[in-house]
Amino acid sequence: MYSPITPQQEAALVEAIRKAELATSGEIRVHLEEECPTPEPMDRAAQVFGQLGMHRTAQRNGVLFYVAWASRQFAVIGDAGINAAVPDDFWERTKEVVLSYFRRQQYVQGLEQGIQLAGEQLRHYFPHNAATDQNELDNSISFGGPPKPPRS
Repeated sequence: MYSPITPQQEAALVEAIRKAELATSGEIRVHLEEECPTPEPMDRAAQVFGQLGMHRTAQRNGVLFYVAWASRQFAVIGDAGINAAVPDDFWERTKEVVLSYFRRQQYVQGLEQGIQLAGEQLRHYFPHNAATDQNELDNSISFGGPPKPPRS
């Protein structure tokens, strides 16, 4: 499968996730796919959130950054626990920070900034407890999407 990022960029994103999760019980994932199969990227992000099992965290504090690179769509979505904790405009502000980098074609840096912002909120509302916390979700970048129909 084609990836819009290099292995080094992928490693940088995984490291950003690892660092953001160090002081929190929260979980962050990034999902990349070529085309968004739904009219609204938030709808697709919600589908991917479920497919990745992100709603299964103990404190419902997962965050997903969704990017459909060819259709130029982006969404960030949080689970019920983090949504109840962060300010009402947090996700929209985070999205704008990421998009400001995307507009300059600095895609990895934009995602790194978004991951950092999400990590700060997760640390604030869901601090790490060494006795009980574990990494509940894989930090790797997920790729995918529906297969493209064959061309005739």
